[in-house]
Amino acid sequence: MRDEFDKLLKKYEYVDKEGERRSEFEESIDYESLGEQEEFVRIPKERIGVLIGKKGSTKKKIEEITKTKIEVDSETGEVFISSTEKTDDPLAVWKARDVVMAIGRGFSPERAFRLFNEGEVLEIINLSDIIIGNEKNALPRIRGRIIGRKGRTREIIEEMSGADISVYGKTVAIIGNPIQVEIAKTAIEKLAKGSPHGTVYKYLERRKKDLELEGGVYYGKG
Repeated sequence: MRDEFDKLLKKYEYVDKEGERRSEFEESIDYESLGEQEEFVRIPKERIGVLIGKKGSTKKKIEEITKTKIEVDSETGEVFISSTEKTDDPLAVWKARDVVMAIGRGFSPERAFRLFNEGEVLEIINLSDIIIGNEKNALPRIRGRIIGRKGRTREIIEEMSGADISVYGKTVAIIGNPIQVEIAKTAIEKLAKGSPHGTVYKYLERRKKDLELEGGVYYGKG
């Protein structure tokens, strides 16, 4: 594989007037690294106040951590995120975007900021994609199964998986490392498709034990 790459690189090299070998890729790489990055997302209008924060404190904190610029349209819920001259992390715009999306999906800023930690990801499940048939009360019923009485089911999934979960509107958002997210997502999908709560709890217990025995990358809560 390395030989193939070297051959490809050599193909695009040329000798300049000073006799030094250069690559046609060099200029484009420099330009790309300095070029402006942009992301656009739309969040529910009722979550805009949470994103902005008291006197703009939350938005400002996201901008300071990622060294990006965030513009919010309070009328439409549209959020524009772009890199700045100070942006030094190539993933900064994406990180800011995911934090904005997490807040838009019901997470508090404090919990959404977990995404700034290395290896943490955001997964959003659209419950409408899971619902089968046209049952009128399907969505409220599924939401109720995932949240549980006084929020207990959601808490159990969080405790057993190590992930943070937000049930908001037609979506369930999950924050955690990839293994935590995969465990929580499977549990949520099982509940949404009608699996008994006891069966789902047993699944969570089994996955947690398996990972502990295997020495997998797992960090539970509590």
